[in-house]
Amino acid sequence: MPWADDGGSSWNAYKCAPVDPDPVGPGEVCVSEHPVSGVDNCEKASMCWEVDGETNEGICIAFCMGTNQEDATCEPGFDCTINGGGVLILCLPRCDPLAQDCPGDDLCIPSGEKFICALDASGEAGFYGDPCEYANACKSGLYCLNPEYVEGCQAAGCCTPFCDTSKPLNCPGATQECIPWYEEGIEPPGYEDVGICGVPQ
Repeated sequence: MPWADDGGSSWNAYKCAPVDPDPVGPGEVCVSEHPVSGVDNCEKASMCWEVDGETNEGICIAFCMGTNQEDATCEPGFDCTINGGGVLILCLPRCDPLAQDCPGDDLCIPSGEKFICALDASGEAGFYGDPCEYANACKSGLYCLNPEYVEGCQAAGCCTPFCDTSKPLNCPGATQECIPWYEEGIEPPGYEDVGICGVPQ
Protein backbone atom coordinates (compact mmCIF):
# COMPACT_ATOMS: atom_id res chain seq x y z
CA MET A 1 0.00 0.00 0.00
CA PRO A 2 1.19 3.57 -0.69
CA TRP A 3 1.99 5.50 2.48
CA ALA A 4 4.22 8.26 3.89
CA ASP A 5 7.18 6.59 5.60
CA ASP A 6 8.77 9.89 6.62
CA GLY A 7 5.93 11.26 8.74
CA GLY A 8 5.04 13.76 6.01
CA SER A 9 1.79 14.37 4.16
CA SER A 10 2.70 12.83 0.76
CA TRP A 11 2.81 9.20 -0.29
CA ASN A 12 6.42 8.23 -0.98
CA ALA A 13 6.77 4.48 -0.32
CA TYR A 14 4.99 1.11 -0.19
CA LYS A 15 4.31 -1.24 2.69
CA CYS A 16 2.35 -4.43 3.35
CA ALA A 17 -0.92 -3.73 5.16
CA PRO A 18 -3.66 -6.03 6.47
CA VAL A 19 -6.82 -6.50 4.42
CA ASP A 20 -9.95 -5.56 6.35
CA PRO A 21 -12.11 -8.64 7.17
CA ASP A 22 -15.18 -6.83 5.83
CA PRO A 23 -13.77 -4.59 3.07
CA VAL A 24 -15.59 -2.03 0.94
CA GLY A 25 -15.14 -1.72 -2.81
CA PRO A 26 -14.22 1.09 -5.23
CA GLY A 27 -16.71 3.94 -5.17
CA GLU A 28 -17.80 3.23 -1.61
CA VAL A 29 -17.15 5.31 1.51
CA CYS A 30 -14.08 4.08 3.38
CA VAL A 31 -12.14 4.81 6.56
CA SER A 32 -8.37 5.19 6.90
CA GLU A 33 -6.18 5.40 10.00
CA HIS A 34 -5.10 8.81 8.65
CA PRO A 35 -4.84 10.26 5.12
CA VAL A 36 -1.42 8.78 4.27
CA SER A 37 -1.27 5.78 6.61
CA GLY A 38 -1.67 3.05 3.98
CA VAL A 39 -4.10 1.27 6.32
CA ASP A 40 -7.82 1.38 5.46
CA ASN A 41 -10.89 -0.81 4.98
CA CYS A 42 -10.85 -0.90 1.16
CA GLU A 43 -10.59 -4.26 -0.61
CA LYS A 44 -7.31 -5.45 -2.13
CA ALA A 45 -5.98 -3.51 -5.13
CA SER A 46 -7.65 -0.28 -3.98
CA MET A 47 -7.10 2.48 -1.42
CA CYS A 48 -9.02 5.11 0.52
CA TRP A 49 -8.67 8.36 -1.47
CA GLU A 50 -9.32 12.03 -0.59
CA VAL A 51 -9.42 11.17 3.09
CA ASP A 52 -10.85 13.93 5.31
CA GLY A 53 -8.25 14.80 7.95
CA GLU A 54 -10.94 15.22 10.62
CA THR A 55 -13.23 12.25 9.97
CA ASN A 56 -10.65 9.95 8.26
CA GLU A 57 -13.35 9.09 5.71
CA GLY A 58 -12.80 8.97 1.96
CA ILE A 59 -13.78 7.04 -1.17
CA CYS A 60 -12.21 3.76 -2.30
CA ILE A 61 -10.35 4.06 -5.59
CA ALA A 62 -9.02 1.06 -7.51
CA PHE A 63 -5.37 0.67 -8.49
CA CYS A 64 -4.46 0.44 -12.17
CA MET A 65 -3.91 -3.13 -13.35
CA GLY A 66 -1.16 -4.47 -15.60
CA THR A 67 2.45 -5.61 -15.56
CA ASN A 68 4.00 -2.15 -15.97
CA GLN A 69 3.04 1.53 -16.19
CA GLU A 70 2.99 1.52 -19.99
CA ASP A 71 0.17 -1.02 -20.28
CA ALA A 72 -1.76 -0.12 -17.09
CA THR A 73 -5.53 -0.36 -17.52
CA CYS A 74 -8.71 0.59 -15.65
CA GLU A 75 -12.42 -0.17 -15.82
CA PRO A 76 -14.41 1.72 -18.52
CA GLY A 77 -14.95 5.37 -17.55
CA PHE A 78 -11.69 5.56 -15.60
CA ASP A 79 -8.13 6.46 -16.60
CA CYS A 80 -4.87 5.36 -15.01
CA THR A 81 -3.19 8.33 -13.35
CA ILE A 82 0.33 8.06 -11.94
CA ASN A 83 1.44 10.53 -9.26
CA GLY A 84 3.72 10.76 -6.25
CA GLY A 85 6.82 9.80 -8.19
CA GLY A 86 5.11 6.61 -9.38
CA VAL A 87 3.89 5.54 -5.91
CA LEU A 88 0.23 6.35 -6.61
CA ILE A 89 -1.16 4.42 -9.57
CA LEU A 90 -4.90 5.07 -9.42
CA CYS A 91 -7.94 4.62 -11.63
CA LEU A 92 -9.58 8.04 -11.41
CA PRO A 93 -12.95 8.90 -12.98
CA ARG A 94 -12.91 10.36 -16.49
CA CYS A 95 -14.77 13.67 -16.83
CA ASP A 96 -15.78 16.58 -19.06
CA PRO A 97 -13.88 19.84 -18.36
CA LEU A 98 -16.68 21.93 -19.88
CA ALA A 99 -19.32 20.32 -17.66
CA GLN A 100 -17.05 19.89 -14.61
CA ASP A 101 -19.07 16.77 -13.83
CA CYS A 102 -16.89 15.27 -11.12
CA PRO A 103 -18.46 14.07 -7.86
CA GLY A 104 -18.41 16.32 -4.82
CA ASP A 105 -15.94 19.21 -4.98
CA ASP A 106 -13.43 17.48 -7.26
CA LEU A 107 -11.99 19.25 -10.30
CA CYS A 108 -11.91 18.00 -13.89
CA ILE A 109 -8.33 18.51 -15.10
CA PRO A 110 -6.13 17.07 -17.88
CA SER A 111 -4.13 13.90 -17.40
CA GLY A 112 -2.30 12.69 -20.47
CA GLU A 113 -4.70 12.67 -23.42
CA LYS A 114 -7.88 12.64 -21.31
CA PHE A 115 -9.40 14.48 -18.35
CA ILE A 116 -9.77 13.00 -14.86
CA CYS A 117 -11.30 14.03 -11.52
CA ALA A 118 -8.84 15.32 -8.93
CA LEU A 119 -8.91 16.87 -5.49
CA ASP A 120 -9.47 20.65 -5.41
CA ALA A 121 -6.32 22.12 -3.85
CA SER A 122 -7.12 25.78 -4.58
CA GLY A 123 -8.02 26.73 -1.01
CA GLU A 124 -8.87 30.42 -0.73
CA ALA A 125 -7.24 31.24 -4.09
CA GLY A 126 -7.51 29.78 -7.59
CA PHE A 127 -9.67 32.41 -9.30
CA TYR A 128 -9.01 33.83 -12.79
CA GLY A 129 -5.57 35.44 -12.93
CA ASP A 130 -4.45 34.06 -9.56
CA PRO A 131 -0.93 32.59 -9.48
CA CYS A 132 -0.76 28.78 -9.34
CA GLU A 133 1.85 26.03 -9.23
CA TYR A 134 -0.14 22.83 -9.69
CA ALA A 135 -2.78 21.51 -12.10
CA ASN A 136 -5.37 21.31 -9.30
CA ALA A 137 -4.62 24.70 -7.74
CA CYS A 138 -7.41 26.56 -9.60
CA LYS A 139 -11.16 26.67 -8.98
CA SER A 140 -13.55 24.38 -10.82
CA GLY A 141 -13.64 25.20 -14.53
CA LEU A 142 -10.19 26.82 -14.52
CA TYR A 143 -6.71 25.46 -15.13
CA CYS A 144 -3.15 26.55 -14.36
CA LEU A 145 -1.50 27.79 -17.60
CA ASN A 146 1.91 29.27 -18.36
CA PRO A 147 2.08 33.04 -17.73
CA GLU A 148 2.22 34.12 -21.38
CA TYR A 149 -1.37 32.87 -21.86
CA VAL A 150 -2.88 34.99 -19.07
CA GLU A 151 -2.83 38.78 -19.20
CA GLY A 152 -0.80 40.35 -16.39
CA CYS A 153 0.41 37.03 -14.99
CA GLN A 154 3.64 37.56 -13.06
CA ALA A 155 4.01 34.03 -11.69
CA ALA A 156 5.13 30.63 -13.00
CA GLY A 157 1.50 30.01 -13.92
CA CYS A 158 -1.93 31.61 -13.56
CA CYS A 159 -5.52 30.33 -13.55
CA THR A 160 -7.67 30.69 -16.65
CA PRO A 161 -10.99 29.05 -17.65
CA PHE A 162 -11.78 26.24 -20.04
CA CYS A 163 -14.05 27.28 -22.91
CA ASP A 164 -16.22 25.74 -25.61
CA THR A 165 -14.76 26.27 -29.09
CA SER A 166 -18.20 25.77 -30.66
CA LYS A 167 -19.77 28.72 -28.79
CA PRO A 168 -19.31 32.50 -28.93
CA LEU A 169 -16.11 33.78 -27.33
CA ASN A 170 -16.56 34.32 -23.61
CA CYS A 171 -13.05 34.64 -22.16
CA PRO A 172 -12.25 37.07 -19.31
CA GLY A 173 -9.05 38.49 -20.84
CA ALA A 174 -9.41 41.21 -23.47
CA THR A 175 -6.76 39.61 -25.70
CA GLN A 176 -7.65 35.99 -24.95
CA GLU A 177 -9.14 33.55 -27.42
CA CYS A 178 -10.67 30.11 -26.95
CA ILE A 179 -7.68 28.00 -27.98
CA PRO A 180 -8.52 24.37 -28.89
CA TRP A 181 -7.08 21.97 -26.32
CA TYR A 182 -6.26 19.34 -28.94
CA GLU A 183 -4.77 19.65 -32.38
CA GLU A 184 -7.37 19.24 -35.10
CA GLY A 185 -8.00 15.63 -35.99
CA ILE A 186 -6.63 14.04 -32.80
CA GLU A 187 -9.41 14.97 -30.37
CA PRO A 188 -10.62 11.98 -28.33
CA PRO A 189 -14.36 11.31 -28.75
CA GLY A 190 -16.39 13.68 -26.60
CA TYR A 191 -13.64 16.28 -26.31
CA GLU A 192 -13.90 17.89 -29.76
CA ASP A 193 -15.08 21.29 -28.40
CA VAL A 194 -12.71 21.61 -25.41
CA GLY A 195 -10.69 24.82 -25.39
CA ILE A 196 -8.81 26.99 -22.92
CA CYS A 197 -8.89 30.78 -22.66
CA GLY A 198 -5.43 32.08 -23.54
CA VAL A 199 -3.52 34.84 -25.31
CA PRO A 200 -2.57 33.39 -28.75
CA GLN A 201 1.15 32.78 -29.11
